[in-house]
Amino acid sequence: MKTITYYILIAMGILVTNSCENKNTKSNVADNPLLQKWNTPHQTPPFDKIKNEHYLPAFDEGIRQSYEGIDKIVNNPDTPTFENTIEALERNGELLVKTEEIFFNLLSAETNDEMQEIALQVQPKLTELENDISLNEKLFKRVRFIYENHENFGLNLNTEQKMLLEKTYKSFSRNGANLEGSERDEYRKITEELGILSLKFEQNVLAETNAYTLDITDKNDLSGLPENLIEEAAATAKAKNKEGWSFTLHAPSYVPFLKYAENRNLREKMWKAYNRRGANGNDNDNHEIAKQIANLRMKIANLLGYKTYADYVLEERMAKNPENVKDLLNQLFDAAKPAAQNDVAEVINYAKSKMFNEKFMPWDWSFYSEKLKSEKYNVNDELLRPYFKLENVINGIFKLADTLYGLKFTENKEIPVFHPDVKTYDINDENGKFMAVLYLDFFPREGKNGGAWMTSYRGEKIVDGKEIRPIISVTCNFTKPTETKPSLLTFDEVETFLHEFGHALHGILARGTYESLTGTSVMRDFVELPSQFMENFCIEKKFLDLFAKHYETGELISQQLIDKIIAAKNYNEGYATLRQLSFGMLDMAYHSITAEITGNVEQIEKRSMEKTQLLPAIDTCLMSTSFTHIFSGGYAAGYYGYKWAETLDADAFSLFKKNGIFDKNTATSFRENILEKGGTEHPSVLYQRFRGQEPTIDALLIRCGFKKH
Repeated sequence: MKTITYYILIAMGILVTNSCENKNTKSNVADNPLLQKWNTPHQTPPFDKIKNEHYLPAFDEGIRQSYEGIDKIVNNPDTPTFENTIEALERNGELLVKTEEIFFNLLSAETNDEMQEIALQVQPKLTELENDISLNEKLFKRVRFIYENHENFGLNLNTEQKMLLEKTYKSFSRNGANLEGSERDEYRKITEELGILSLKFEQNVLAETNAYTLDITDKNDLSGLPENLIEEAAATAKAKNKEGWSFTLHAPSYVPFLKYAENRNLREKMWKAYNRRGANGNDNDNHEIAKQIANLRMKIANLLGYKTYADYVLEERMAKNPENVKDLLNQLFDAAKPAAQNDVAEVINYAKSKMFNEKFMPWDWSFYSEKLKSEKYNVNDELLRPYFKLENVINGIFKLADTLYGLKFTENKEIPVFHPDVKTYDINDENGKFMAVLYLDFFPREGKNGGAWMTSYRGEKIVDGKEIRPIISVTCNFTKPTETKPSLLTFDEVETFLHEFGHALHGILARGTYESLTGTSVMRDFVELPSQFMENFCIEKKFLDLFAKHYETGELISQQLIDKIIAAKNYNEGYATLRQLSFGMLDMAYHSITAEITGNVEQIEKRSMEKTQLLPAIDTCLMSTSFTHIFSGGYAAGYYGYKWAETLDADAFSLFKKNGIFDKNTATSFRENILEKGGTEHPSVLYQRFRGQEPTIDALLIRCGFKKH
């Protein structure tokens, strides 16, 4: 989904700018590919030609054109109409949008010091432009005129047009259009600060992640680690001109190290390094930045007439208000806590049975819980990896998309890419119609943020009667191939791939006229439905039979092994749920403040997460200082959305289970009512149209094992 900085800033309502020439980055049209028409397959970005020096001139020209377009709308002597104002606004700034989509996507996927500096230079310009648009009194007057009078004038707008009109009007009113005098000035100042702080927060976390390696030279310290992880660590050390083995804080290295390393002192070092990111008192420290962001967001909410930032955000979410969010989190907390307590007690007792006599600490959790899981269910990541060769998983997921929606994927090596690891595909439907381009980017590198996300370089839209299909990208950080083995994924990585591919399908199958309403341009607590829905297939034998075969023998994964996966699926689900809820509660704590945070972030984190804390808290370690989801990732007052969407995806998949997981009619209904519609209608309307009823929490509680059928 769209989680890179560009979309983050849009979601925060602070993206925008003012033209300013940089004399050191002049670039004319002839040598700047961003300012030219692209002669590439499907007009995909010419990544092989774009250089850092091209960005600032393209931003400046895009900003200039955006201002020019706004002036034309404002100074149009004709009576405001849907076409000359609302649609004109939707289409304005094409060059700027194109430049932003490329730059900010790569800022997350293939960044460098120069790009990060460009981001800091261009962000104030973008914020200024956004403010100049949303605070333009004449422009808002035109928008409000249409909004208040379209029914009286008998405009007969269709459903999509009505939604665009409503979203446009609310965008202005929720971004300061009704402010006057000093309040307008204050709004401008705050949004400018927020734009820079959010970028800086994300850059600091990436810098902290890249800066740390655990370097091992004694082979005895590798005890317990899987062979593929050791090989990867050796390759990392070699690339860094070091002896021995280097382990990093990127997930494919960090997660298995915590699970398998028998050296407890080294597990502690890795755990603390990861959980101190942004909290080390150095140039990358995020303590004050996190506090400033929370305080500034509260000020913006107050300026706009809301009690808290959560009230402001949730007004435009399915949840509607903080009370409903807290009700959901508390319901799930009450259901999950007994199970979580049992999970922790079971793992600690198991550790004691293995002669572990130390105080049980957070860096012991993954190690002993994985050992218990292996003994209890006779299944673990290393047993499953051989069945999840990356290329086979890709083919399996493509087959699933074909089975459900008739999509055909063909690799297209003619499409330029921004890194050699990236693969590109043409997607056509069963009738041969071109649907989208898909980029797949799987492996960690220093220029890439951690985690996994879907985004787009172009959304679905219709311009002058011509349909323009999407360009979609899925970015992950999976286990890399080694000199002796291909990329063999863990079960969790397969699940992550399915998750992001669900977001991709939301973009690929989009239908609509206006890009701002298509694909993943939906309410934040609805956007995770298509992604989390896809995760359900992970434990279905009919799906696994499509691709899960041993990479050496070709033997299909057995029913016995699938049964073990299913049996282990809810292992420690109580603990995992409580952990996820703790993040949602922390998010709400920062965004429900009614007075500025004057103390330190340790205090607010301790208070908000205390009731979910089942393992000892470590004073020097924090979640807040690396919580990019809420401080730079668009999930402010929205992290609960994962659990909100889980109630929807569990309920939705129960219909597939009832009718058959590959049932064409059910899949067609899901496609037509959810995936194709994007944000053209309210998500509650779309979901009920698909499901035939309101969603309930029951299916989720049953799936998690918290409630019996």
